[in-house]
Amino acid sequence: MMLAVDLLGAAVPAGVLCAMANLPHPLWTGALIGAAWPLTAALRKRYAAGSLGESGAVLPVVRDWLVMLGVLAAVCVAARIEVPVASWLLALLPCLVLTAVHRRLVFRRTLARRRNARGLRRVLVVGEAAAVDGILARLAARTDNQYLVVGSCVTGGGAAGAGLPASVRLPGGPGGGEDADTVLRCATELDAELVFVAPGGRISGDWLRRLSWTLHGNGLELAVLPGLFDVSRHRVRLAGAAGLTVLHVAPAARHGLPALLKRATDVAGALLLSVLLAPLLLVVAAAVRLSSPGPVLYRHVRVGRGRVPFRMWKFRTMVNDADRMRREKEVPNEHDGAMFKLERDPRVTPLGRFLRRYSLDELPQLYNVLAGHMSLVGPRPPLPDEVEQYDDTALRRLAVKPGITGLWQVSGRSDLSWDETVALDLSYVDNWSYARDIDVLARTFRAVVSGRGAY
Repeated sequence: MMLAVDLLGAAVPAGVLCAMANLPHPLWTGALIGAAWPLTAALRKRYAAGSLGESGAVLPVVRDWLVMLGVLAAVCVAARIEVPVASWLLALLPCLVLTAVHRRLVFRRTLARRRNARGLRRVLVVGEAAAVDGILARLAARTDNQYLVVGSCVTGGGAAGAGLPASVRLPGGPGGGEDADTVLRCATELDAELVFVAPGGRISGDWLRRLSWTLHGNGLELAVLPGLFDVSRHRVRLAGAAGLTVLHVAPAARHGLPALLKRATDVAGALLLSVLLAPLLLVVAAAVRLSSPGPVLYRHVRVGRGRVPFRMWKFRTMVNDADRMRREKEVPNEHDGAMFKLERDPRVTPLGRFLRRYSLDELPQLYNVLAGHMSLVGPRPPLPDEVEQYDDTALRRLAVKPGITGLWQVSGRSDLSWDETVALDLSYVDNWSYARDIDVLARTFRAVVSGRGAY
C-alpha cells in the first residue's frame, strides 16, 4: 500500500503538471519520477519490515526527497536535458507532501491498533528475575510498542513473571543445550515469534550462540537487550573486534555543527516570531496593563545551563504580590517532587488564566532566546529553590539551555508528575537531535491550541 501511494503520488502529479506546463515528454517524466521516488525510499530502507508504520516524522521524508532531487539533477546534467528549475520543483513537490501525510496517517493508525492490542508481536523474555521484571514494567508502561510479552524463562534464583500466563525456570545444565531446548519448547507452546534475552551473570556468549542456533533453526527470532534505557538509535553503532560484538554509544551532541545549527535556528526563529507576533504582543501587553494593577512584564530568576541564573521574562499573569504570598506559604503546592504547581492558584488573574491556557504569557521569552539564556526547545526552566532539591539525576536537566517549549510541553504540561517530567527532560538532554527539535516545534502548536494541562 505504501509503495503504491509513493509511486502514484509521484508519477501522476509530475506527469499532469508537466503536461499543463507544456514541458516535453510528460508521460516519460511522470514514469521517471514515479520510479525514482519509491526506489530512493527502498534504497534508504523505508519499506523494511521493521520500519513500516514506526515513525511519522517529516524530516526523513524530506531527506529522501532531497536525495532524489540531487540524483535527478545529476541525470539531467549528464544527459544534457534542460528543464526549468521551478518546473522541476513544482512537479516534485506533490510526492513530498503526499508521502509525508500518508506516513503520518500510517503511523497514527499503527499506534491506534497497538492501543487496541492489535498487530502486536508475541514475545518470550529470558533472563534473571530482576531483569525480566524490569523489562515487563517498561513494556507495560507504554502502549506504543509492538511487543506483547506472553511468558518468561528465568535463570538463577528469584521469581518473576507473576502476572504472566507462563513462567518457567531454566535448568541451567552444562553447555546451555538443555536451556535452549527449554526456551524453544516454551516459545512453541506460547506461540511466541520472538525471544528477548536480557544478559546476566549466568548468560555467556557461548550460551547465547547455542540459543541462537536452536531458535533460528526452528524459524524463531532472537533479540538481545543490552540494558540501555532511553538511548536513541542515532547514538548507537555496532562494530566487531576479535569476534566480539561491540556496541558503541555516542555522547549527546553538545558542540560543533549541531550546536551551531541549533543556535542559528533559535536566533532566526525568535527574530521571525518576534516580528510576526508583534501586533499580538502589543495587544496582550495592553490587556495585562488594563486588567489589573501591576507591571506588564514579570521578571523572575530561573536557573539555566550549568546552574547559571538568569532573569526570565513573561507577561504577568498573577496579582502584584504573588511572590510574597508564596514565600509566606499562603498557597500550597499540589505538585509532587521539586516543582511548584497549583491548578486553581488564587494568585492568577482571570486574564492570566487565559494567557496561561494558550501559553501567550511565554511569548516575551523570545527575547531570552535572542539573549542566549534560553532555546526555542529545551527542558522547563526551573526556579532556584527547585534546583536546591534536585538529586544528581535531576541536575542533568541543566546540561542544556532551558526552552520555551519541550517534550514536557507537548506531552501533558502540568498534568505530568515530577518523575514523568524528569524522564522526558533527560530523554531530550541525552538524545538531542535537530530533527527532534523540529518535531517538538511542530507538535507545540497542537498542544497550545488544545490547552490541555496548562494552568
